[in-house]
Amino acid sequence: MSLVGQPAPDFTLPRDGGGDVTLSDLQPKKVVVYFYPKDDTPGCTKEAIGFTEMGDAFEAAGTVVIGVSKDTVAKHDKFIAKHDLGVILASDADADVCERYGVWEEKNMYGKRYMGIERATFLVNADGTVAEEWRKVKVPGHVDAVLEAAKAL
Repeated sequence: MSLVGQPAPDFTLPRDGGGDVTLSDLQPKKVVVYFYPKDDTPGCTKEAIGFTEMGDAFEAAGTVVIGVSKDTVAKHDKFIAKHDLGVILASDADADVCERYGVWEEKNMYGKRYMGIERATFLVNADGTVAEEWRKVKVPGHVDAVLEAAKAL
């Protein structure tokens, strides 16, 4: 299911440091919403550090970066402190937002089936529509590709 060209599903989620983040409140900025499986795992850590390292470039492109997982706000706060992260991390504990973006899926590891978050990224335009999406993300080179797309909008 592609969301490109569709209005981005709006959400209000609890975020790191307390408080909430609401997607529609960030307009007219562009927003990168990236979904990742779990705080402090190797791929998720590399991705979060990558977005943090490019934070100034995203800001210069008028773009806010939000990471979403099912982890609690307390876990997000520890993850941010441990790796000195500079992105907003939102907690989708019940996977409602994950489901609305189509990233809550059945996974299979070592023959065991379970539900989990597909690593995926959505670039939301200033008007609130999804401009681009990346599914089944491989971390190397991904942040650069998202930044280039954000600059091109």
